[in-house]
Amino acid sequence: MSASDPIGDLLTRIRNAQERGKSKVSSPASRLRERVLEVLQHEGFIRGYTTVAHGGGKAEIEIELKYFDGAPVIRELQRVSKPGRRVYASVDTLPTVFNGLGISILSTPKGVMSDAEARTQNVGGEVLCTVF
Repeated sequence: MSASDPIGDLLTRIRNAQERGKSKVSSPASRLRERVLEVLQHEGFIRGYTTVAHGGGKAEIEIELKYFDGAPVIRELQRVSKPGRRVYASVDTLPTVFNGLGISILSTPKGVMSDAEARTQNVGGEVLCTVF
C-alpha cells in the first residue's frame, strides 16, 4: 500500500495507532505527507510531528496523536482521491464535512490546505481526504 498510495498509508497508520491508543506513530517521510500533517496540526487534529533522519538518506516522521478525555480527537479519517480514481473539486463544489465540523484536505496549485483556506484563497484542487 505504501508504494502506490503514500497518503492512504499515512492515514491508515494514524487510524490504526488511534485504535490501539498509542501516543505516537511513525511513517516514512515525504514532503506531501508533511504538508498533510501540517494541515492536521493547524486544524487541531494532532499535537504535532517531527522529522527524524536515519542513516542512508532515509527519514521518518513521528506523529504525536491527540486525545480528549481518553477518546481520539480524530473520529473519522477517510481517503477521498485514490490512485485509481482521482477526485477534483472547484471552489464552488468543495465538500463540507459534517456541516463544517470536519475538514477536507486539498492539494491545490497554491499548496496543500484545508477546504476553508481554499475557499478564502478562491482555489480548487484534488480532494485528498476528509477528517472529522
